[in-house]
Amino acid sequence: MTTVGITTTVPIEVLLAAGCQPVDLNNLFISSPEKERMVTLAERAGFPQNICAWIKGIYGTCMERDIDTVLCVTSGDCSNTLMLMDVLKLKGVRIIPFAYPDRRDPIRMHSALQELAASLGTSLEAAEEVRQELAPARILAHLLDERTWRDGKVSGWENHLWLVSTSDFNSDRAAFERELAAKVSEVDNRPRPDDMLRLAHLGVPSIFAESLYRTLEALGARVVFNEIQRQFSMPGPSSSLAEQYTNYTYPYSVFDRLADITPQLALRQIDGVIHYVQAFCHRGIGDIIMRDAIKLPILTLEGNADFLLTEHQRTRIEAFLDIVRRQKARQGAVSDQRSAFRPPNAER
Repeated sequence: MTTVGITTTVPIEVLLAAGCQPVDLNNLFISSPEKERMVTLAERAGFPQNICAWIKGIYGTCMERDIDTVLCVTSGDCSNTLMLMDVLKLKGVRIIPFAYPDRRDPIRMHSALQELAASLGTSLEAAEEVRQELAPARILAHLLDERTWRDGKVSGWENHLWLVSTSDFNSDRAAFERELAAKVSEVDNRPRPDDMLRLAHLGVPSIFAESLYRTLEALGARVVFNEIQRQFSMPGPSSSLAEQYTNYTYPYSVFDRLADITPQLALRQIDGVIHYVQAFCHRGIGDIIMRDAIKLPILTLEGNADFLLTEHQRTRIEAFLDIVRRQKARQGAVSDQRSAFRPPNAER
């Protein structure tokens, strides 16, 4: 199969139907033991220091791994991808462009998918067959997510790792499905953990993800809602590929995302929110809207090329968790008072 690098979650069903093997360049970059070197490769090639480390990491990974074909999202992802695409062309990389529609519309999405399929020499009918083949793996990812928030048996880091991997199913969908089925079976046999604060992680996956999740758990808090990672798994019901990628919220507005986020915060009984923003990214402006719409304590964390939490960030997290605990305790006290109160004629 022809390897095709992808710069974000895309309709991989079309790529697979065309005989291509999608490889998520973000996951290759962040899982590399030489992440810093990937960034340095890009900076030596001329990428400015004030450009997102993910973009530089993707470039460095392409050069290091000799990725010769990349599907770049030209609308609905990072605006810097447009210039990355041109630089990759300069380096001889074949570029396959794909644009999410500017608004959630299944008719427009159908047209975009048809155009992509035609450019790859396949059809939407073939891609629909692949969608059915991927359904069991996606269902397993949703089960793992359920075990996270409902049963508390999956750590935030595990939840992140499995859900974020549904962007390309680790380049081996059969192995991914087997391994995830074994993981779901294993977590079912775990004991319920001690009570922990229940957190949401909103925004793109953080560049210091493992450090963040492990630090939170050491401090008695667990992420039980990974917003974008969950979206990668395509959680909503859909009857077609066009509907599936129309329901996928990441390429669209903050308000479209909030329509998914708000009910999940209530369902998962979230105590506090961590909103991760990548340095130099336009999506960071969305923090204004998030803070206005979400009536829970929110900590905004920014990262760039710091692959581990800094001491300053750890201190901010500790202070934030103290605030969340105090607010939760106050709400519990108010709830106890209300349940204990009875009007004089309550027993009549």
